[in-house]
Amino acid sequence: MKVFAENRKARNSYEFLDFYEAGVVLSGPETKSIRSGGVSIVDAFASIDKEEAYIMEMNIEPYKYSDNSDYNPKSQRKLLLHKGEIKKLIGLLSQKGYTLIATKVFEKNGYIKIELALAKGKKDYDKRKKILNKEHSKEIKNY
Repeated sequence: MKVFAENRKARNSYEFLDFYEAGVVLSGPETKSIRSGGVSIVDAFASIDKEEAYIMEMNIEPYKYSDNSDYNPKSQRKLLLHKGEIKKLIGLLSQKGYTLIATKVFEKNGYIKIELALAKGKKDYDKRKKILNKEHSKEIKNY
């Protein structure tokens, strides 16, 4: 499994509850661009509209050997999930505070996949508490 992009910043801002693996509908030049490392998922999230899932704000750079004059690097792309998973996610995302965050873009069996995390936003005091716990555990190890 080769990882093309990872969203490490999300671990600090969100508490991950569940993970989903989804395929993504791409054109040929987009696939080549991803395989050459031209993808960023820092602000990427998924939304569900009319029982179809889409990835938003995933930046795929234009492939340098194709002539896409009207190419939009941040256009929404359809995600391939099972109907049961989508229905489950519709129920979970309707609750306040939950969102679907893209955490990884990787290749599995020759296909480009995205790992999505059902996440709940952390409060500032939760983040500070985590930092304090890390510092305390480092001090204990040093003694």
